Formats: sequence, C-alpha cells, structure tokens
Amino acid sequence: MTEQPQVPEWVRNEPERLLAFADAAAHPDGGFAWLDETGRPGADRPVETWITCRMTHVFALAVAQGRDELREKVDIGVAALRGLLHDDEHGGWFASANARGPVAAHKGAYEHAFVVLAAASAAAIGADGGRELLRDALQVVENRFWEEGPGLVADSWDRTWTELEDYRGVNANMHTVEAMLAAADVTGDRVWSDRAARIVQAVVHGFAREHHWRLPEHFDPRWNVRLEYNRDKPADPFRPYGVTIGHLLEWARLALHTRVALGDAAPGWLLEDARELFATAVRDGWNADGAEGFVYTTDFDATPVVRNRLHWVLAEAMATAWTLHQVTGEQQYAQWFQEWAAHAEHFFVDRESGSWHHELDEHNRPADTVWEGKPDVYHAYQATLLPRLAPAASFIGALA
Repeated sequence: MTEQPQVPEWVRNEPERLLAFADAAAHPDGGFAWLDETGRPGADRPVETWITCRMTHVFALAVAQGRDELREKVDIGVAALRGLLHDDEHGGWFASANARGPVAAHKGAYEHAFVVLAAASAAAIGADGGRELLRDALQVVENRFWEEGPGLVADSWDRTWTELEDYRGVNANMHTVEAMLAAADVTGDRVWSDRAARIVQAVVHGFAREHHWRLPEHFDPRWNVRLEYNRDKPADPFRPYGVTIGHLLEWARLALHTRVALGDAAPGWLLEDARELFATAVRDGWNADGAEGFVYTTDFDATPVVRNRLHWVLAEAMATAWTLHQVTGEQQYAQWFQEWAAHAEHFFVDRESGSWHHELDEHNRPADTVWEGKPDVYHAYQATLLPRLAPAASFIGALA
C-alpha cells in the first residue's frame, strides 16, 4: 500500500471551517447567494444556478460525512432547482433568476452540468426530490446538450431551445465529465461513465495532446479550434483567452477519476495523459513570471497572459497532486501537494474573514479583476476533503 504524504492539520480542519463560512449563504429569494469577502450573502444579486448547485453539492457531501443537520441546506438548494431556477414553460434551468423571474434566461451546459452534480449528491443522501431532480436534469443534458457525433456537449441555447450558440467549449464539457461520473455512481447506469470517458478522450487524448498539452478552450460548432477567441477579453471568468492553467490540472484529475470509473477497461493513456497535463501546468504556470504562484492563463507559447492568481487553480493543483500520488505512489506528487498546501496557507487562506481569497494579483495581494468576493466554497472544500477519501470516480461516490 502506498504511503500517503502527511496532511497538514489546517488541511484536515479546512472543510469544517469552509462550511462555517458558508453557513449564511441562503438567498432570500431561494437557493444560495454570491458571498462577499466576509461571507455575507449578496441579496441584491440574482441567484446564480451554478452557485446554488455547487453549494448544494458541498452541503450534501457534508451530510454524507455525518453532518445531518445540514440536510436543510441541501433542501434549500433542491427547492430552488425545482422552483425558482427551473423554467416550467420550456424546461431546463435559467442561468440566474430572482423573485421576479429569470435574469439570465439562456440555457448553458455549464449550469446544467452543475444541476446534475447537485442532484446526484442530493439523491445520494436521500434528499426529498433529489432523485426526481437528477432524472430530469439527466434528461435535459441527454436531449439538449449531448452531441453523439463528436461525443461532447454543446454550450448554450436561448430560453426556448430554438437557437444554439455557434460556440463550443471545453469548460462546460469538463464539468459535464464531473457530473456524469457522479451520476453514474449514484444511478449505477454505465452510460454516464462511458460518456464521460468519451468526452475525456476527445478533449484530453485529442485536443490537448494535439496541442502539446496546452489545451485550447474555444471551438466553432464543428469543433474547429478558435485560438484567438477572446484575445480582447483575456481575463473573462468563464471563457478566457489562451490556455487556462487550472483546467490542465482539473482535466488531469478527472482523467484519473474516469480511470477508476472504467476499472479494468480503462485505457493506459488516461494515466499517461494526466501526467502530461500536470507536468505542463507546472512547467508553464507555476512561478511562471518570477513571482510565487500559478498564473491564471498563458498564450500557446507559454507566455503568461493574465498573471493574477486564482484560488481555484491552486485548489485544483493540490487535489491533482494528491490524486496522482494516490495512483502512482511517486514522491514528486507528494512533494508538490505539500508545497502547494503551504502556499495556500500562506497566501490564500483568510484567517481573518474566512474562506480563501478568491484572487490575488501578480504580487500575491488580494485582487478582484476576475472575481469579486468569495462566491462559493466548492473548489477549496473539495481540495481539502480529498485527502480523507479513497480513490473514486466522484466525491459523492467515495462517500455514499
């Protein structure tokens, strides 16, 4: 059995500290609010579907660990996804809404992936309406987003499912992999893990490998790469220009989770490609501009573009290093985990106001160029929970 690296005490304690920060996250209109620097809910902002889903998922993971008093928070999320955020007329989920109705009425694969993830976690703990929500969400993904030919999901529809945006992207596909692996664990239906594997094969073993592991993010409807997309908006929070370093790490981890899901049928390239993505992220992104930390994005020649440091990138680095060490037993990954945990504690963990600073500038000072406040705790929670878990295809699968 592989000896695991020592987990710092702060990492062991961090999931509970993050839950305490998120305790007041409920939005008065339903679901969960965008949190500010101190954890106060932004009641003047609409309810974002992706935030409500992430928080519902996190609270469900906590319930699965024995925090049964948090079931009421899972119920808040499920109720919003079956009510406030759901489009009863046309089906699917709005990107955001408030008590007066939809604010952003488009239907995005990114948000729908998180609906599946939240529903899977809620269903696994037996939350009221969780199974029904999961069934409905999977049906929408199946009928509206899944494209059988390329084995990938489309990105964004209008409210009435009439106009499909002439854009395809790997960010929505990445979170669809995460959601499908969770759905497979909860439903027992292999179709979802098989589809997750098809996405990973297209993106990781295809697009990333073809571009020397510097994964392009943006494509046209026929999946032709658009390398110049958003060059004029390089710090976009969802569609930034160039190579997103954190996504190289996240795809590497998801490839390893997919490997668990496939079991004996898993191809050898899943581990090989995960190693390559990890190595590229470290080489191109870590301390890339002379200061400590991961840059947010680079150009396709590894030149840093957006030099700000995002908390989720570091969280994914920790999680991926831990997972690679679990799989390989190699000390290099344990050392990276230790180094990045120390970096997180020193620069990102906010002992005064709670949670993690979501963004630092290139000098590792708090910033808000890409993100304002501390919207949710999903990335940091999963990264610090992972060392407690056995290798698995999904977080909820490991717990439930």
